[in-house]
Amino acid sequence: MKEDSRQLEFMEIDLSEEPETAAVPVPDRSTIVRVDLNPTLSGGMLSSEKRFVEEARQLAEVEGEEAPWVPFMSYWPTYGVMNAPQRKWYMYWRTEVRQGRFPDTDLSYLFVHIYELINGIGWQEPQSGYDQLKELWINYRERLPQLDVYMQEWIIDYGLVHKLNMSISEMVDLTSGYLPMEVLDMELQRLLNNHISDVSLKLLQRYYDYDITLSKFYRDGGKEVLEQYIPRVMSLVDSYLLRTRKAGISEQFELLNKERSMERMLFRKAVYDDSIYGKSVQLTYVPIGEQADFVQFVTRVFRCTENKCRELLGFRGRLRGKTLEPELANVIERYLDKAFTAEHVPAVEQPLIQIDTEKLASLQQESEYVRRALMIEEEQVWEDGNSGATLLIPNSVHETDDVKEIQQDTKACNQQEPCVEVHISTSEGQTGTEPLTLQWEAASSADLDEEWAHFSGMLSPQHVQAIHALLGDNPDTELMRVAERYGTMPALLLDEINDVAMETIGDLLVEGDRLVSEYMNVFEQVKR
Repeated sequence: MKEDSRQLEFMEIDLSEEPETAAVPVPDRSTIVRVDLNPTLSGGMLSSEKRFVEEARQLAEVEGEEAPWVPFMSYWPTYGVMNAPQRKWYMYWRTEVRQGRFPDTDLSYLFVHIYELINGIGWQEPQSGYDQLKELWINYRERLPQLDVYMQEWIIDYGLVHKLNMSISEMVDLTSGYLPMEVLDMELQRLLNNHISDVSLKLLQRYYDYDITLSKFYRDGGKEVLEQYIPRVMSLVDSYLLRTRKAGISEQFELLNKERSMERMLFRKAVYDDSIYGKSVQLTYVPIGEQADFVQFVTRVFRCTENKCRELLGFRGRLRGKTLEPELANVIERYLDKAFTAEHVPAVEQPLIQIDTEKLASLQQESEYVRRALMIEEEQVWEDGNSGATLLIPNSVHETDDVKEIQQDTKACNQQEPCVEVHISTSEGQTGTEPLTLQWEAASSADLDEEWAHFSGMLSPQHVQAIHALLGDNPDTELMRVAERYGTMPALLLDEINDVAMETIGDLLVEGDRLVSEYMNVFEQVKR
C-alpha cells in the first residue's frame, strides 16, 4: 500500500492585513511538526515517541486520587504538554477506567491512554491490552464520535502485531463495515473458506455493486430481515454449489489463486515507538473486492433475496437488474418460503389443561404394573415364536411383587380374576420395531455421499419415522400417527427435517408435505 503523499506548495501571504484566525482550518494530526522541548532524558537523545514511552513506563503503576476535571486539548497529546491539574485528572480518570468505570472526559486524555496500550504499557498479556482498547472504544465512541476514525485502524494494527485471534467481524459491526478494504478481504476470505454462515450483511454490503442502504425497503424495516436471512442464504448457496458442482463459492471464482501481499504501516498518526514492534506488518490477502465476477454474483444473490423478502412481507416494488440463474434463484426462493412459513406463523394460544390428580395417581400405579411385566426376559415372552404376544397381568398383583411372581401370576391368571391385557406388536409402524436411525440398502450405502451420511446421523427417531411415513402407501395417515406419538404436529416434524437438511445437504428435502421429487432416487435406497 502506498502512503499518502503531500506535495509541498508555496503561497504568498500579504502581511499588511490581519489574518482571520476563525477561518484557519484545524490541521490534520499527521502534519503537526513535533518539537522536542527537552530532548534529553536519562542522559540520551530521545525522540518524542521514545520519551513518551520512557515516562509511560515510570507512570504505569501510578493510581490517581479523585481530582476535578480539567479540559485538555492537544494535537499531539502526551504527558509533557499536560499541566499539573491535567495530570492529576488523567491519573484519576485512568484509575477509574482500569476499574471498569468510564467517566466523561476529553478526547486527548483518551489518546494518551491509547498510546500507552499500543506501546505495550498497562498490560501483561497482549489479549488484556486488546480488551482494554476495545472497552475504551465501545464506551466512548458515542460520546466522542471522532474516536472511530482512529480506533478502527489502531485496534486492527494491534491485533495483527500480536497475532491475536481477534474477531474482525466484531470490528466490522462496530464500524458498520468501514474497515480498510484489504482487512475486509482477509475476513471474507476466511469466512468463505470455513464459516460462511457467520458472514454478515454489514461485511457483504461493501461488495455489492450499489449502496443497499439507499433502498426504501432497507430503511423501512427490511434491514433487520436481510440481516437475518442473507447469512443463511449465502450458506445455502455455498452448500448447493458444493453439492451440485463440487465447488463452493470460493472455488467457483478461484479466489485462492489470486493472493496478494502488502506492507501495512502500523499505528499511523499515533505516538508510537516503532522500535518496539516495527514500522509495518505484512498482510497476505485475496483482493476479493476487485473481482468483478464475484461482485456481480453476490449482488445478484442479494437482489434475489431482497425481492423474495419484499414479496413475502407484502412490500411493493422489486429491484431491477441482472437476475440470478433460475436454478439458484429457485433454491433461494423455496428456502425463504419455508423459513417465513415456519418463523412467521402466529403462535396458537394453548388451551388450559387441568389434571385430575386422583386419576393420575391411579394411572401411574397401573403403568408400574405394566412396566414390571415388560421386564420379563425376552426369550420367556417370545418362546411361542409368534410375531406378537399378549401378557395377562392380574389386577391383584401387589406393588412389592418381583418379576418372578408376576410371571407366575401371568401364567396362572384365571377366569375369576380380571386381567389387564398389554399387547406387544412387531408390525411395521408400531413402537416395538420403530427405526431409530435412517439406514440405507447395502448396495447403495458404499456410494452414499458424505453429506447424506451426515444428514442421517443428525436425524432424531421421530424424524426417521416421519421419513418412513412419507415413503409409505398412506403418508398422511402414517405421518399423523408419528406426530401424535411424539406429541407434535406433522408440519413441525417436516420443518425440523428441512432444518437438518439445510445444515447438511444444503437444500430442502420436503415441500408441500411430500419429499421433493429430485431426491426420490436417494430415498428409494432407504431400508424399510
